[in-house]
Amino acid sequence: MTFKIEGLDCAEEVATLKSAIGPLVGGSDKLAFDVLNGRMTLLSDAEPVTEKTIIKAVAATGMKATRWQAGQTDANVKQLHRSKTVYTTLSGLLIVIGMLIHITIAGGFSDAQTFLSHPENWSLNWEVITDYLTSLLNAHTQQAMPLPEKIAFGLAVIFGGRHVVVKAFYALKRLRADMNLLMTVAVIGAMFINEWFEAATVSFLFALSLAIESWSIGRARHAVEALLDLAPSTVTVKDESGKERVVSAGDVSIGTRFILAPGDKIPLDGEVITGFSSVNQAPITGESMPVAKQVGDEVFAGSINGEGTLEIRSSKLVTDTTLAQITRLVGEAHGKRAEAEQWVDKFARIYTPVVMILALAVCVVPPLFLGGIWNEWIYRALVLLVIACPCALVISTPVSIVAALASAARQGILIKGGIYIETPAHLNAIAFDKTGTLTCGEPIVTGVYPFNSHTEEELLSRAAALEARSNHPLAKAILRYTEQRGINVASADNVTVLPGKGVTGLFNGTNYWLGSRRYLLERSREIPEISQKAITLEQTGQTVIAIGNDRHICGLIAVADQPRADIRSILQALRQTGIKHLAMLTGDNRVTANNIASQIGIDEVHAELLPADKVEIVSQMVEKYGQVAMVGDGVNDAPALGRANLGIAMGVLGSDAAIEIADIALMGDDLSKLPWLIGHSKRTLAIIRQNIAFALTIKAAFAILAFAGVATLWEAIAADMGASLLVVANGLRLLHPKNTVF
Repeated sequence: MTFKIEGLDCAEEVATLKSAIGPLVGGSDKLAFDVLNGRMTLLSDAEPVTEKTIIKAVAATGMKATRWQAGQTDANVKQLHRSKTVYTTLSGLLIVIGMLIHITIAGGFSDAQTFLSHPENWSLNWEVITDYLTSLLNAHTQQAMPLPEKIAFGLAVIFGGRHVVVKAFYALKRLRADMNLLMTVAVIGAMFINEWFEAATVSFLFALSLAIESWSIGRARHAVEALLDLAPSTVTVKDESGKERVVSAGDVSIGTRFILAPGDKIPLDGEVITGFSSVNQAPITGESMPVAKQVGDEVFAGSINGEGTLEIRSSKLVTDTTLAQITRLVGEAHGKRAEAEQWVDKFARIYTPVVMILALAVCVVPPLFLGGIWNEWIYRALVLLVIACPCALVISTPVSIVAALASAARQGILIKGGIYIETPAHLNAIAFDKTGTLTCGEPIVTGVYPFNSHTEEELLSRAAALEARSNHPLAKAILRYTEQRGINVASADNVTVLPGKGVTGLFNGTNYWLGSRRYLLERSREIPEISQKAITLEQTGQTVIAIGNDRHICGLIAVADQPRADIRSILQALRQTGIKHLAMLTGDNRVTANNIASQIGIDEVHAELLPADKVEIVSQMVEKYGQVAMVGDGVNDAPALGRANLGIAMGVLGSDAAIEIADIALMGDDLSKLPWLIGHSKRTLAIIRQNIAFALTIKAAFAILAFAGVATLWEAIAADMGASLLVVANGLRLLHPKNTVF
């Protein structure tokens, strides 16, 4: 179950909910929180609990919970934000009114009139003017504050603390200190020692910080949503009569035909049935160049059509499109929280009580044992309480994590949880499956070798005729190559498939056969020249296909799976990111594996492996190198993907099993994204560390200033507010990815 939590604006409040809800569901680790969207999720292993129980428990914290539903509006959140803005504004106005009352009662207006009536005073510098205004504002320290002034500042405190005091009450009721209780104690303490102006200022600035924080979190949420909200909401469908009409994407069923004009965004996943165009798939697969699409090709929702009109048959509902799955997984990724985020939470749970005890000591020890003045040391303790608010510290990490996940999704990299955004930065070794990962995954013709006075064209036309109706990958490779050469393909007659051997058929009145080298030896006596050529080809990892007739052998065709384009440079880029070891794991024969490895520059080759063997080798690599990733695409790779510290699946060619078990999916099957991913992970960790260090430094500095009696209450709250805004802004830099390796 997922709940929308009104009032969940700062990650400090996450700890409050954990203490209230955790015992009901079997522990706080059974809960996941999304501060950006104000959501709380009960994980799958949580103990059964009713919705009513959760709502009641959340209400006891001063917040409000409702069952979250996809697509629901944020009307209540907007209303709460408006309320905060109104109360904060009223608090600020009342402070101004209080200051005006003070100036009026102190004779400030008449003094100001006298000052302005003498032009010789106008040349005074700003220091004189500042001293004059300061003397007016600080006059109340030398005499009792008038009642109207107290009322104005008191009302400023009430309006500023409107959204704080309720949560502070529930925190006190649970005997658990949080930022709301810290602020409430600080404000009450300031009024107790007759610092009404300070109390009003702290109340206003804290309310302002909460309002700005709510606004900044809202901006962060909208930025992430805009990053992934790519598919249009309407579709131009075409019925059986050919009539076109515009309908909602949610009303389109599987198999419906729809029209896509040039430049339009694609609303649904589907298959092209008429037309030719280029499509920008970067939002889904991260591919930098448009991809040509023709009849039979797959298109993704959120992609952008190019110059041609396409007619497409929908293959998925709007809720099941690849884009919808990416958006859903990014939204749910908070369930697997990053280690840095968990560390900050643990630190904050210890940090706040320790600071409260320290503030109490600052308040009591100097007056009791060192002859200090009570009012002075109470004030210093209050400053320490204000700066103790851990919101800037706690909010720094989740904002960075969500921004990093959304940015990676736009690059065609689907990361299934915050915990996995950190791992790439620590990788020391990567194991790759061969077929479909390091190689293209489909064989191509690498050479045509005619014998006995035949030509390449004759050899290919006969082979293509025999394979014209076959779906075998090797047959498709021959047919593609023949068509690329511009050779007409005609089907042979009386085609007979010989399982495990080859195929025979009648072409232009002559019986021909096609098969492996083993079948060649069955049909004809071994000819040294042809046999040697076949052996040489096989030793380089190529598959040999022989074509012949009853009189002689017509020739050989070599077919092989080729390495991916630029794979050597990609592996080199991985080494530059700090990867120490690259290994290939494959079930293919050793000759083929070694040939591919020599072409691309892999460090270690393991061939002729079963799925269990791949798991064993990955386990050995983990023991040797520590942090290891496995990259694969097939069902047989799934166990090894699960065993590695980080499983990375190929999103297009990959099997459902591999994609399901992997931690990360490359939606465009683009291995060049791996160096970017490692750099992105390092950049994310660097920004998180910057935020944590900045927040702690600010707090440490003001703790020292508070003890020294230099910092004031309003300066402390202003510093905390500024720190919160800066760490949010710094985290949102991850929405704008760098193209270079970190």
